[in-house]
Amino acid sequence: MNAIECRNLTKAYRGFTLDHLTFSLPAGCILGLVGENGAGKSTTLKLLMNAISRDEGQVSLLGVDNQSPEFLQTKQDIGVVLDEACLPEVITPRETGKLMALTYTRWDQGLYEQYLARFALPKDKKFKELSRGMKMKLAIAAALSHGAKLLLDEATSGLDPMVRDEVLDVFNDFTRQADHTVVLSSHIVSDLEKICDYIAFLHRGKLVLFEEKDRLLEEYAIVKLDPQQLQELNPAAIAGVKEGPYGAEALVRRQQIPAQFVTEHTNLEDIILFLAKGEGS
Repeated sequence: MNAIECRNLTKAYRGFTLDHLTFSLPAGCILGLVGENGAGKSTTLKLLMNAISRDEGQVSLLGVDNQSPEFLQTKQDIGVVLDEACLPEVITPRETGKLMALTYTRWDQGLYEQYLARFALPKDKKFKELSRGMKMKLAIAAALSHGAKLLLDEATSGLDPMVRDEVLDVFNDFTRQADHTVVLSSHIVSDLEKICDYIAFLHRGKLVLFEEKDRLLEEYAIVKLDPQQLQELNPAAIAGVKEGPYGAEALVRRQQIPAQFVTEHTNLEDIILFLAKGEGS
């Protein structure tokens, strides 16, 4: 089963349109949703949860249409971590657990306690007194302690590197169960390369690519060229070019260039940057 089915999803604001997003994400995977600030990542997550109205398109999460009456029950199977954790300022992690137990039918207090210990969160410190990293870890602990099968997270990219590594380890553990899926929204491409199975690249509201990460790394390479060599390449093989006074670097499709061209190692960040340039930045 696909954890997410998204077809022609569209939302228009003044000056910005999320334009006909279409993709399917298999269950048991981690999807990295990457794009610059303002690319449409937060809008996409809100539309997936039907938290804002759409102009066009269909969405199903865990096999359920997100505009159907049944979706209210499906929300019990979805954990959401927003960029700003929304909890009362005076509530403590201990009290948060009691509140969540009244909200979710499958709340697992024991698992929640394990996450509090793993994240070294003080149980009786007020929410307003927690650091940003602690607030986000508390939100993640709550999101993963009610039997969720799908986690939507957009908070991790705002954390410091040590906390991000800690959280990514938790997400890896979560997806060891075959029916557990994560959508991780971030502009930190190196994080996504470490952990993700699929990459969705949003640029100015358009889905530039949706592909398995390993396939992307196999398909693309960097080559350094002089102007004459650049002219000799099949334009269809070139995904993006950076030209300088002494030549050019090109992102190319490995299978479409002659064998005499020497390719260099590339990474996900290179691919994203070249594709963004090709789409217009």
